[in-house]
Amino acid sequence: MIVKILGAGAGGGLPQWNCGCPNCRDAREGKLPSMTQSSVAVSADEEDWVVLNASPDIRAQLAATPALYPPGLRGSPIKAVVLTNGDVDHIAGLLTLRERTPFNVLATADIHGILHENSVFGVLAKDVVTNHTIVLDETFEIAGLSILPFAVPGKVALYKEGEIVDTNAMGDQTIGLRIDANGRRLYYIPGCAALPDWLVEKLADADALLFDGTVWEDDDMARSGTGDKTGTRMGHLPMSGPTGSLERLKGLGGTKMFIHINNTNPVLQPDGPERAAIMAAGWTQAQDGMELSP
Repeated sequence: MIVKILGAGAGGGLPQWNCGCPNCRDAREGKLPSMTQSSVAVSADEEDWVVLNASPDIRAQLAATPALYPPGLRGSPIKAVVLTNGDVDHIAGLLTLRERTPFNVLATADIHGILHENSVFGVLAKDVVTNHTIVLDETFEIAGLSILPFAVPGKVALYKEGEIVDTNAMGDQTIGLRIDANGRRLYYIPGCAALPDWLVEKLADADALLFDGTVWEDDDMARSGTGDKTGTRMGHLPMSGPTGSLERLKGLGGTKMFIHINNTNPVLQPDGPERAAIMAAGWTQAQDGMELSP
């Protein structure tokens, strides 16, 4: 199994267009590598590929990834896009993939409902792009990959929020993926609000894990002066703290990589104590263009 990190950033990427925080300033000055918004490509044979989440930056991501270039005059090695939630940073890229090349869109009924509600997604011609509804805890096969979707704690997309928001909901709106190919197993969970015991136990057989790295501490944005939303309010578990991912997953083996990293997260600073902490715990930080073989 080959995994390519197309985009490692959370919504807005790095630098975020309207942000002058230290991380964004450093990225603009070339002191930190830029990040596009979260997306991954996976293949069992390096010929057919499945993209996990369609980032708004997908055009640039595909242009930077020769394995995903058209094999001829027209066409694409991308056989499917699998969506893990309805966030803008995970579905907007579908609009770029509208030039009448066949592929499949696989998502839960809830996420398909979001696409159907918005007529702009009608640019994906129905005679070319095939929609498949995936069911939680039922394995499906695509392009040589065996994929099991499962619910993880999370919330509805920002634009679907009502007056009361359950930030720790379980259901179709936020899912993780277990991906198997050629005897190897990858878990992909770019958004997760909590790590209950059952989820920690589920991940024990991972050869590789790509996990939600949005915030270091719950109040990253407040500390940086860029806003007052917490990681919890956004539906994301912090890396640090007694209930954070570093502590809760400290017994996990295999390759462990944080993805969907917010522009204000101090872990982006290569010489900072936060980066040293994740490395000491056996984690790495995803970066655009990285490749791993679980």
